[in-house]
Amino acid sequence: MTPGRPVPPPLAKPITVDTSESAPGTQALAAAYGGTSPDSGLVPLTVARRAPKEDDVEIAIEFCGLCHSDVHAVRAEWRMPTYPLVPGHEIVGRVTRVGAAVEDFAPGDRVGVGCMVDSCRECESCLDGLEQYCERGNTGTYGAADPRNGGAVTQGGYSTSVVVDRRFVLRIPEALDPAAAAPLLCAGITTFSPLRYFEVEEGDSVGVVGLGGLGHMAVKIAKAMGAEVTVFTTSESKIEAARELGADRVVLSKDADAMAAANRSIDVIIDTVAAPHDLNPYFLTLRLDGALFQLGLPAGDMPPVSPGLLIRRRLAYAGSLIGGIAETQEMLDFCADHGVASETEIVAADQLNEAYDRMVAGDVKYRFVLDASTLHQPSEKADV
Repeated sequence: MTPGRPVPPPLAKPITVDTSESAPGTQALAAAYGGTSPDSGLVPLTVARRAPKEDDVEIAIEFCGLCHSDVHAVRAEWRMPTYPLVPGHEIVGRVTRVGAAVEDFAPGDRVGVGCMVDSCRECESCLDGLEQYCERGNTGTYGAADPRNGGAVTQGGYSTSVVVDRRFVLRIPEALDPAAAAPLLCAGITTFSPLRYFEVEEGDSVGVVGLGGLGHMAVKIAKAMGAEVTVFTTSESKIEAARELGADRVVLSKDADAMAAANRSIDVIIDTVAAPHDLNPYFLTLRLDGALFQLGLPAGDMPPVSPGLLIRRRLAYAGSLIGGIAETQEMLDFCADHGVASETEIVAADQLNEAYDRMVAGDVKYRFVLDASTLHQPSEKADV
């Protein structure tokens, strides 16, 4: 465990976060875990969820994946958030109530919520089904001011319930295990989207840099698309793990001879590493008109890219951010049809702080998922 990050007792007095504009008596109180300061660790909270509006879906949460970005957000490693903050944007649960205008979901449906709960719905990106690139900024599932709800800060899925506009609710195929489906709503769509954009198909060669939560999904999805998959890793201990996931080839990127042997063998690379690293050796493995998609977001500066490497093979260096709602539903259906799901370790609420420290240490294969049934009962009245 990391010194200075205490693990609070699971039955500590909850703090209430009011995220609702609804009249008194119409809110539903939900048990949750979240941060109250950069050094608080995750502590029990009670969230007041709004009563469903006419286009809303109320969801009883069953599982919520833990993403490394949750750690960065709660610990204020990217920016100072508004506290208290309940993280979680890989939500799976059952519908409990719907608003009067909702016809596409009904109580009992298994549904999911990913990284967004709204967008402007009017800009060119939104109209093209690319809500993640909303030109006015999409509304994140947690830690974002929600303009349609009076600017209240959104609170996420480490909770027993959530209320979300139907346009940002996804249908989870019953063929998918609900716990294993939760990380698909971030790690799954983040890797699926660039592979689909590059039109990966049978016979293509896909490289995956890094074998963590994103990387293991990239391997599985690329294999399901029919690609030949090469995993690049700096760790010999991950060679067998990569093969178990379906990789056709594993290359130790610190081995100059192995990298030279991979020259001009890859069509597209999915780079999932979130630490600064030199990309130039990977560009050498790409064929003419190949592309490297950067998915990991390093906190520090990356070594410079050599323009000559890009020019000589007409290579593309691109980024990609999650996916739109329609594409995310396509990904879920694809995974159900091809038997693709995340490799998970289920954790209880009182194990969340330990799970965060293990994520930082890289001690997880490959995603932690919170069992929401282990959350405490909410308090009976608001304390905050």
